[in-house]
Amino acid sequence: MKTYRWATLGSGVIANQLANAMQQEGRSLYGVASRTHSKAIDFAKKYSIPKVYENIQDIFTDDHVDIIYIATPHNTHIQYLKEALRHGKHVLCEKSITLNSEELEEAKQLAEENHLILAEAMTIYHMPLYKKLHDMIANGCLGQFKMAQMNFGSYKEYDKNNRFFNPSLAGGALLDIGVYALSFVRWFMSAAPDQIVSQVKMAPSGVDEQAGILLMNPAGEMATIALTLRAKQPKRGMLAFDQGYIEIYEYPRADKAVITYTADNRQEIITSSQADHALRYEILDMEKAVSGMGNEMHLDYTADVMSVMTEIRKTWGLFYPEE
Repeated sequence: MKTYRWATLGSGVIANQLANAMQQEGRSLYGVASRTHSKAIDFAKKYSIPKVYENIQDIFTDDHVDIIYIATPHNTHIQYLKEALRHGKHVLCEKSITLNSEELEEAKQLAEENHLILAEAMTIYHMPLYKKLHDMIANGCLGQFKMAQMNFGSYKEYDKNNRFFNPSLAGGALLDIGVYALSFVRWFMSAAPDQIVSQVKMAPSGVDEQAGILLMNPAGEMATIALTLRAKQPKRGMLAFDQGYIEIYEYPRADKAVITYTADNRQEIITSSQADHALRYEILDMEKAVSGMGNEMHLDYTADVMSVMTEIRKTWGLFYPEE
């Protein structure tokens, strides 16, 4: 398979993880751009990246770039997505991929028109553990899926200027951590949820700091989700079937699941993946899709999750300045 040249737009925490993942593959990023040029220079020195773009626009017009990884704040994604796709670049974009379904649909159409791969960098869709569990469940060893229970909580000191709480940076629990819980649910549900109920507690800045969400799809499969930016919760996912249940901790980058079979309380531990290789799995699946060897990027699931988040925020009356 061809070796593709990647460039990152953004030089923060995730971009550093991407650069490390490239090194795990025995490779390096080709280029880096940042809204602060000095940060791009420092990033390039740290990871021996040959190309530093003085202007962000140059990353889109560089004919040597095959794939752009967008790792900037949520509210900047759509403008960069459109530029990249218009200039013939495949794009892997940090979550949440856009602010709402309308933006995502616009980007999807551009990708289709230009025969490009567009995807969200959702670790859950690429960790080998989830692929293994998906196959096991399809074989019927646990019976029918009934319900998921999801937790994700992280304590953040309130600061209206921090990206977690700043509406001008598309802050809030739903787009930042809720996207993981919803993506987990969508991976295991047989169809997208069509019934949505939620409650929310807003931060003083006007974004969601805490939420409870209840979902059900046409098959009667349900999910409950508890999110908070103001208290620590375990990143725990539980899947209930009529013949057993699965528990997964640290589910955004999980490498282990515990299955309990309810007939005899027998437990089975499933291990797969390496948590610190999460972005490496994304890179490999993205390149496979770009090469035409099979698309496992699951943009359809991303669209379903974005639809749920868009609908939820509408009921809350939470809109960002760009909307």
